[in-house]
Amino acid sequence: MQLKVLRSKLHLATVTRSDLYYHGSLTIDPDLMDAVGLLPYEAILVSNVATGDRAETYVLPGTRGSGSIELNGAMARLGAVGDRVIVMAFAQIEAAEADAHQPRVVALDSKNRVVERIDYPPLGEAAEAPFPNGRPAWAETI
Repeated sequence: MQLKVLRSKLHLATVTRSDLYYHGSLTIDPDLMDAVGLLPYEAILVSNVATGDRAETYVLPGTRGSGSIELNGAMARLGAVGDRVIVMAFAQIEAAEADAHQPRVVALDSKNRVVERIDYPPLGEAAEAPFPNGRPAWAETI
């Protein structure tokens, strides 16, 4: 049996550009892609924090070091410049691998700089919330 699990997440990324007439995708700074192991053309789910709207698209590498998070094509309808989004990639793993699986997650500030690497516990240890009171300390500063 295979399970679909979170593999990578950019938490609270800020949209830096939106272009309805560009090819559909989400352009991401390669430094941010590297931080969580996203690959060019990988399928992702993007969620607008303010509205809860979600859409699936793929990763398009942008300019390294730019902090870019750009909604392209139909994705431009998901939000506007300045909106905060969550970018997630998932993986299919064998049930036998589940106990050791750990997603790669980073939290970003409003300029898309990594402010924290979030170490979710492996699935085999994930019975308790990873943060006291369900909210990490960095969340107060964003």
